[in-house]
Amino acid sequence: MGLFDRLFGTRESSPSATAPEAVTIVSGLPRSGTSMMMRIMEAAGLPILQDQVRAADGDNPKGYYEFERVKRLRDGDTTWLPEAEGKVVKVISALLEFLPQSHRYRVAFIIRDLDEVMASQRRMLENRGEDVSATDEAEMRALYESHLAQIRNWLTSQPNVDVHFVSHREMLKNPAGVVPGLAAFLGLEGKEDVMVQAVDPTLYRQRVEASTSAP
Repeated sequence: MGLFDRLFGTRESSPSATAPEAVTIVSGLPRSGTSMMMRIMEAAGLPILQDQVRAADGDNPKGYYEFERVKRLRDGDTTWLPEAEGKVVKVISALLEFLPQSHRYRVAFIIRDLDEVMASQRRMLENRGEDVSATDEAEMRALYESHLAQIRNWLTSQPNVDVHFVSHREMLKNPAGVVPGLAAFLGLEGKEDVMVQAVDPTLYRQRVEASTSAP
Protein backbone atom coordinates (compact mmCIF):
# COMPACT_ATOMS: atom_id res chain seq x y z
CA MET A 1 0.00 0.00 0.00
CA GLY A 2 1.47 3.37 -1.05
CA LEU A 3 1.62 6.62 0.92
CA PHE A 4 -1.46 8.03 -0.81
CA ASP A 5 -3.54 4.96 0.05
CA ARG A 6 -2.36 4.99 3.67
CA LEU A 7 -3.22 8.66 4.10
CA PHE A 8 -6.35 8.85 1.97
CA GLY A 9 -7.88 5.40 1.77
CA THR A 10 -11.55 4.88 0.98
CA ARG A 11 -13.79 5.04 4.03
CA GLU A 12 -17.16 3.35 3.77
CA SER A 13 -19.61 3.49 6.66
CA SER A 14 -22.35 1.19 5.36
CA PRO A 15 -23.71 -0.20 2.06
CA SER A 16 -26.80 1.99 2.38
CA ALA A 17 -24.73 5.10 1.64
CA THR A 18 -24.52 3.99 -1.99
CA ALA A 19 -28.30 3.59 -2.31
CA PRO A 20 -30.12 5.72 -4.94
CA GLU A 21 -31.24 8.23 -2.34
CA ALA A 22 -27.65 9.12 -1.41
CA VAL A 23 -26.31 12.42 -2.69
CA THR A 24 -23.06 11.93 -4.62
CA ILE A 25 -20.66 14.81 -4.08
CA VAL A 26 -17.49 15.74 -5.94
CA SER A 27 -15.27 17.87 -3.74
CA GLY A 28 -11.79 19.26 -3.24
CA LEU A 29 -10.01 22.59 -3.17
CA PRO A 30 -10.84 25.07 -5.94
CA ARG A 31 -8.78 24.18 -9.05
CA SER A 32 -8.10 20.66 -7.81
CA GLY A 33 -9.77 18.78 -10.67
CA THR A 34 -13.39 18.67 -9.53
CA SER A 35 -14.72 19.55 -12.99
CA MET A 36 -12.70 16.67 -14.45
CA MET A 37 -14.28 14.34 -11.92
CA MET A 38 -17.75 15.62 -12.79
CA ARG A 39 -17.07 14.82 -16.46
CA ILE A 40 -15.97 11.32 -15.55
CA MET A 41 -19.19 10.67 -13.65
CA GLU A 42 -21.30 12.23 -16.38
CA ALA A 43 -19.63 9.94 -18.94
CA ALA A 44 -20.57 6.96 -16.78
CA GLY A 45 -24.22 7.99 -16.95
CA LEU A 46 -24.75 9.50 -13.51
CA PRO A 47 -27.24 12.42 -13.58
CA ILE A 48 -25.60 15.76 -12.81
CA LEU A 49 -27.18 18.55 -10.77
CA GLN A 50 -26.03 21.78 -12.42
CA ASP A 51 -27.55 24.98 -13.70
CA GLN A 52 -24.88 26.12 -16.19
CA VAL A 53 -24.99 29.67 -14.81
CA ARG A 54 -21.20 29.68 -14.94
CA ALA A 55 -20.25 29.16 -18.57
CA ALA A 56 -17.18 27.33 -19.85
CA ASP A 57 -14.14 29.52 -20.42
CA GLY A 58 -10.43 29.24 -21.10
CA ASP A 59 -9.73 28.02 -17.58
CA ASN A 60 -12.39 25.31 -17.76
CA PRO A 61 -13.06 24.80 -21.48
CA LYS A 62 -15.32 21.80 -20.85
CA GLY A 63 -17.46 23.52 -18.24
CA TYR A 64 -17.60 24.04 -14.48
CA TYR A 65 -20.54 21.73 -13.67
CA GLU A 66 -21.71 24.03 -10.89
CA PHE A 67 -25.02 24.49 -9.12
CA GLU A 68 -25.20 28.03 -7.78
CA ARG A 69 -27.33 27.26 -4.72
CA VAL A 70 -24.50 25.15 -3.33
CA LYS A 71 -22.70 28.42 -2.57
CA ARG A 72 -25.44 29.29 -0.09
CA LEU A 73 -24.92 26.22 2.10
CA ARG A 74 -23.07 28.41 4.58
CA ASP A 75 -26.22 30.54 4.85
CA GLY A 76 -28.38 27.52 5.60
CA ASP A 77 -29.87 27.00 2.12
CA THR A 78 -30.30 23.22 2.05
CA THR A 79 -33.83 22.88 0.65
CA TRP A 80 -32.38 21.87 -2.73
CA LEU A 81 -30.81 18.68 -1.35
CA PRO A 82 -33.83 16.43 -2.04
CA GLU A 83 -33.39 17.38 -5.70
CA ALA A 84 -29.78 16.15 -5.46
CA GLU A 85 -30.69 12.65 -4.24
CA GLY A 86 -29.51 10.10 -6.76
CA LYS A 87 -27.50 12.77 -8.58
CA VAL A 88 -23.98 14.22 -8.54
CA VAL A 89 -23.32 17.76 -7.33
CA LYS A 90 -20.06 19.66 -6.93
CA VAL A 91 -19.37 21.12 -3.47
CA ILE A 92 -16.04 22.78 -2.71
CA SER A 93 -14.29 21.47 0.37
CA ALA A 94 -14.90 24.62 2.45
CA LEU A 95 -18.66 24.02 2.30
CA LEU A 96 -18.81 20.32 3.12
CA GLU A 97 -19.24 20.87 6.85
CA PHE A 98 -22.47 22.78 6.20
CA LEU A 99 -24.20 19.71 4.73
CA PRO A 100 -27.01 18.62 7.06
CA GLN A 101 -26.96 15.16 8.63
CA SER A 102 -30.49 14.56 7.39
CA HIS A 103 -29.07 13.14 4.15
CA ARG A 104 -26.56 10.46 3.23
CA TYR A 105 -23.58 11.37 1.10
CA ARG A 106 -20.91 9.58 -0.86
CA VAL A 107 -18.01 11.93 -1.52
CA ALA A 108 -15.32 11.64 -4.19
CA PHE A 109 -12.63 13.97 -2.87
CA ILE A 110 -9.82 15.10 -5.17
CA ILE A 111 -6.35 15.57 -3.71
CA ARG A 112 -4.05 17.72 -5.85
CA ASP A 113 -0.49 18.90 -5.27
CA LEU A 114 -0.77 22.27 -3.50
CA ASP A 115 1.86 23.87 -5.71
CA GLU A 116 -0.30 22.98 -8.72
CA VAL A 117 -3.48 24.18 -7.03
CA MET A 118 -1.98 27.56 -6.26
CA ALA A 119 -0.42 27.89 -9.72
CA SER A 120 -3.76 27.11 -11.34
CA GLN A 121 -5.58 29.59 -9.09
CA ARG A 122 -2.99 32.26 -9.85
CA ARG A 123 -3.31 31.70 -13.60
CA MET A 124 -7.10 31.90 -13.44
CA LEU A 125 -6.95 35.19 -11.55
CA GLU A 126 -4.42 36.56 -14.04
CA ASN A 127 -6.70 35.56 -16.91
CA ARG A 128 -9.44 37.61 -15.24
CA GLY A 129 -7.15 40.62 -15.01
CA GLU A 130 -6.85 40.49 -11.23
CA ASP A 131 -3.70 41.53 -9.35
CA VAL A 132 -2.05 38.56 -7.65
CA SER A 133 1.18 40.29 -6.64
CA ALA A 134 0.08 40.74 -3.02
CA THR A 135 -0.74 37.07 -2.49
CA ASP A 136 1.28 35.48 0.32
CA GLU A 137 1.67 31.98 -1.06
CA ALA A 138 3.39 30.60 2.04
CA GLU A 139 0.46 31.74 4.17
CA MET A 140 -2.04 30.39 1.63
CA ARG A 141 -0.29 27.03 1.55
CA ALA A 142 -0.36 26.77 5.34
CA LEU A 143 -4.08 27.57 5.38
CA TYR A 144 -4.76 24.91 2.74
CA GLU A 145 -2.77 22.29 4.61
CA SER A 146 -4.65 23.01 7.82
CA HIS A 147 -7.99 23.01 6.02
CA LEU A 148 -7.31 19.68 4.27
CA ALA A 149 -6.37 18.02 7.55
CA GLN A 150 -9.53 19.37 9.19
CA ILE A 151 -11.86 18.35 6.36
CA ARG A 152 -10.33 14.88 6.11
CA ASN A 153 -11.00 14.35 9.82
CA TRP A 154 -14.55 15.61 9.36
CA LEU A 155 -15.24 13.37 6.36
CA THR A 156 -13.95 10.23 8.02
CA SER A 157 -15.87 10.85 11.25
CA GLN A 158 -19.35 11.41 9.85
CA PRO A 159 -21.72 8.43 10.18
CA ASN A 160 -23.73 9.54 7.13
CA VAL A 161 -20.73 10.01 4.82
CA ASP A 162 -18.74 7.56 2.70
CA VAL A 163 -15.62 9.02 1.14
CA HIS A 164 -13.20 7.97 -1.58
CA PHE A 165 -10.02 10.02 -2.03
CA VAL A 166 -8.61 10.33 -5.55
CA SER A 167 -5.16 11.58 -6.52
CA HIS A 168 -5.48 14.22 -9.26
CA ARG A 169 -2.01 13.43 -10.57
CA GLU A 170 -2.55 9.69 -10.73
CA MET A 171 -5.94 10.10 -12.38
CA LEU A 172 -4.32 12.06 -15.20
CA LYS A 173 -1.16 9.96 -15.47
CA ASN A 174 -2.74 6.54 -15.05
CA PRO A 175 -6.55 6.70 -15.28
CA ALA A 176 -6.82 2.99 -16.05
CA GLY A 177 -5.21 2.29 -12.68
CA VAL A 178 -7.33 4.74 -10.69
CA VAL A 179 -10.78 4.46 -12.27
CA PRO A 180 -11.57 0.87 -11.14
CA GLY A 181 -11.46 1.89 -7.47
CA LEU A 182 -13.64 4.90 -8.15
CA ALA A 183 -16.09 2.82 -10.20
CA ALA A 184 -16.39 0.27 -7.39
CA PHE A 185 -17.05 3.04 -4.85
CA LEU A 186 -19.80 4.49 -7.04
CA GLY A 187 -21.32 1.17 -8.06
CA LEU A 188 -20.31 1.76 -11.68
CA GLU A 189 -18.61 -1.53 -12.44
CA GLY A 190 -18.65 -2.09 -16.18
CA LYS A 191 -18.36 1.64 -16.94
CA GLU A 192 -14.60 1.84 -16.45
CA ASP A 193 -13.77 2.26 -20.15
CA VAL A 194 -15.98 5.30 -20.70
CA MET A 195 -14.76 6.81 -17.44
CA VAL A 196 -11.14 6.46 -18.51
CA GLN A 197 -11.94 8.00 -21.89
CA ALA A 198 -13.43 11.05 -20.17
CA VAL A 199 -10.02 11.95 -18.70
CA ASP A 200 -8.35 14.60 -20.85
CA PRO A 201 -4.63 14.85 -20.01
CA THR A 202 -4.24 17.91 -22.26
CA LEU A 203 -6.01 19.93 -19.55
CA TYR A 204 -3.24 19.12 -17.06
CA ARG A 205 -1.64 22.52 -17.59
CA GLN A 206 -0.22 23.52 -14.19
CA ARG A 207 2.08 20.58 -13.65
CA VAL A 208 4.70 20.27 -10.92
CA GLU A 209 6.49 16.96 -11.32
CA ALA A 210 9.04 17.26 -8.53
CA SER A 211 6.95 18.65 -5.69
CA THR A 212 7.30 17.98 -2.00
CA SER A 213 3.57 18.51 -1.46
CA ALA A 214 1.28 15.79 -0.21
CA PRO A 215 -0.33 13.87 -3.09
